[in-house]
Amino acid sequence: MISQHIHKEILLEYEKLADDAKRKLELKKEICYRKCPRIKEIDDELNTTAIKLSKAIINANKIDKDKYLEEIRVLTENLKLEKKKLMKENGFLDGYFKDVYVCDKCKDTGFIDNKKCSCYKQKLINKVYDMSNIAEIIKTENFSSFSMDYYDKEIDEQNGMSPYENMKYIMRRCSIFIEDFDSKFKNMVFYGDSGLGKTFLCRCIAKELLDKGKIVLYVTAKNLFEMFEKEKFNKDDEQIDNQILQLTKEADLLIIDDLGTEFITSLSTTELFDIINSRILLKKSTIISTNLSSDEISRNYSERIVSRLYGEYEMIKFFGRDIRIIKKLKI
Repeated sequence: MISQHIHKEILLEYEKLADDAKRKLELKKEICYRKCPRIKEIDDELNTTAIKLSKAIINANKIDKDKYLEEIRVLTENLKLEKKKLMKENGFLDGYFKDVYVCDKCKDTGFIDNKKCSCYKQKLINKVYDMSNIAEIIKTENFSSFSMDYYDKEIDEQNGMSPYENMKYIMRRCSIFIEDFDSKFKNMVFYGDSGLGKTFLCRCIAKELLDKGKIVLYVTAKNLFEMFEKEKFNKDDEQIDNQILQLTKEADLLIIDDLGTEFITSLSTTELFDIINSRILLKKSTIISTNLSSDEISRNYSERIVSRLYGEYEMIKFFGRDIRIIKKLKI
């Protein structure tokens, strides 16, 4: 199981977030009430009304209760309408008192109905799998910093188009993948020689979906299968993170980078198939990048894996000159 100190660190972070939210809310109230004292009067009256409502439910008989509840309902609605009107007139936008939270879904508690919020699961990924490194990388490696200048415009005879046109096509596919993420189940394999931007684009997509509040697990194939080996052979190691391995199947998006760099064994092949197949059944999207050619993928992996990849994934080929070499030559 995951070591307890990691959970404690995360819970302490939520405590800090809650304290920060409380301070922000008090400050916003102070600004708002100072500008329009009537809004404070309404909030005070709404709080008093809630207390009266609780007492009425407990003490009143049914006839009196129904009448009183209706009176409270009308009063509450009128107060809320008046408050909304005053907020707008005084320049306070809708959600003025709500935007104090980092995660509006769980109100920075980490839990919704005693279940971990998606933000908690992402924090778990960040803590245990060192996603903080990725978080730093995607500050610079994202769509805003992506450049088409490194792709040749001359036609590649073997592929029937230029690397430049191919990359324009790939960028469109990536944009569509992100735009349709909530409505259409898609998977992609980026394949081709090294230094063509596959990993860069994986990180670009990761950033866009992280910004949308999705749970994204980004992992290299080598590290992923090392985790599976540790789970199998070192069951008593408290640092083994079964919850992270579970998220390989449950995360909104799983990115497996550099497939083919792992040590291919019967265990890794079995686990890879299990991940791919489970995510297909759960309709959870996956992106895989690899320097292997399509022929090498077929030779290195089992028929079941190859069948799933070619049947359920969009195979996107990268070709052209190694960008890292081009950058070095320009220095």
